[in-house]
Amino acid sequence: MSSKSAIKAVPTNIITGFLGVGKTTAILNLLKSKPANERWAVLVNEFGEIGVDGSLMQGQYGHETGVFFREVPGGCMCCTSGLPMQIALNQLLVKAKPDRLLIEPTGLGHPKEVLEVLSAEYYQDVLSLHKTLSIVDARKLKDIRYTDHDTFNQQIAIADMVVGNKVDLYEDGDKVRLSDYVKQHGQSYAAVIFTQQGEIPFSQLHGKTKSQFVANHHHHHHHQEIKKTLANDEPIPDKGFLSAINEAEGFYSIGWRISPDKVFSYQHLFSFLTGLQVERMKAVFITDAGVFGYNLTSDALTEIQLDDCEESRIELISGELDNKLEDQLLNCVIA
Repeated sequence: MSSKSAIKAVPTNIITGFLGVGKTTAILNLLKSKPANERWAVLVNEFGEIGVDGSLMQGQYGHETGVFFREVPGGCMCCTSGLPMQIALNQLLVKAKPDRLLIEPTGLGHPKEVLEVLSAEYYQDVLSLHKTLSIVDARKLKDIRYTDHDTFNQQIAIADMVVGNKVDLYEDGDKVRLSDYVKQHGQSYAAVIFTQQGEIPFSQLHGKTKSQFVANHHHHHHHQEIKKTLANDEPIPDKGFLSAINEAEGFYSIGWRISPDKVFSYQHLFSFLTGLQVERMKAVFITDAGVFGYNLTSDALTEIQLDDCEESRIELISGELDNKLEDQLLNCVIA
């Protein structure tokens, strides 16, 4: 798409899924399939106020690769008042002028309403909504915290395709259980595929969405603050760090931004991260051994080395808050 051409009918895929299911990994894998002559844009929404995904992704893909990122932290991106989805999306489209747009809503967002916003009249000429993919870990169907959660079921209900990820960890019956669940809760035409490590063939992105939730125009309303400056946008105070807490959908998030002049002990940090008892953790850290990105799910802690990051950041999601975490984290800083 040339820099002078109008932004029109950009193929757009929503890639949704609950906490820790592998959405970001799937997007990073899909970026490997990007044709060299194309420009892709990725809009990432995070439940916590301190965005980490953008730093993780930009540490692996810079603008010179034809990939452009934008974050919308602080909760469901269709109703976050501090940085509205439309503003972030418009700025991303103008900057990237993309040949494809990938959108990752927070695992605790409201996927039906995100789809409605994207299909509203304002975007009808700008975006061409292609398949919505919902990534699911079929093992979670045994846990009522998932099957009784409205957002989890919404993610399946809107999907053109349900991707059973982490299939290498499944037990007998898990694949059948997911297929049956999609028949019960999903759309009649929804396909089900299985994969591991978030490996989704690029060809699965093609084709327009058939979702019945497109252009319903019944936007929901949340009673959030009228105006709120997110911790993601505030300057770091003189003490060298700031923290922020968010609560919704039965979960808490707590995150920290740490000044780049505070260098972490790699050894102490790794011990801290491996000892966390949380639903989800993402982080980027400047350490005495280099810059690293971390991702913790119920299955494993993964680590990747990054080229660079502007500052250290960490975001945790849990069913309850632990007041000791801040001291434990700051104790990993080299004096």
